[in-house]
Amino acid sequence: MKLVKKKEQVAEYIAVTPADNKYVIRDPFSEDIRINGHRKEIKIFENEEGFTFIEFGNKKYLAEITDKSQNKYTVLLNGVSYSFTIESPISYKRRKYLEKHKQASKTEIVTAPMPGKIIELLVEESSQVKEGEAILILEAMKMQNEILAQVAGKIRKINVKAGDSVTKDDVLMEIER
Repeated sequence: MKLVKKKEQVAEYIAVTPADNKYVIRDPFSEDIRINGHRKEIKIFENEEGFTFIEFGNKKYLAEITDKSQNKYTVLLNGVSYSFTIESPISYKRRKYLEKHKQASKTEIVTAPMPGKIIELLVEESSQVKEGEAILILEAMKMQNEILAQVAGKIRKINVKAGDSVTKDDVLMEIER
């Protein structure tokens, strides 16, 4: 019988910027941090006053996490804001796969561009509309505004009726392309 020594698992994370720049960070909790395969000398420490600094390339950067929501972070470094997500290799591959294979929605949502009152519906459910056709009238600040269909298609659902008050971004209708 031959014993096989298992390879030690090395932690790997992927930082992704809003511009979709990808930085693979290997073993971030060790002395030997690697970013995109290159060894980096990075130190994170607090000073006596409790401020956090990152030392990188013989320079110190004052650092503060200003926002964190799930895996999305916004960090302030020397007064400059940086946003990114931190993902595992599996979640990164899954996100890329879903982006590549997502199907365009066949339903267009029509929302209220401003708060107001529905004066008149100009279409009914199941009726066909053309792009740019008026579908309802919304009164806001004593002005009547025609709300237009952004796409051609069939009215799938109407969520409001004449006399209803709506707020900005309320869903008014759904148009199936």
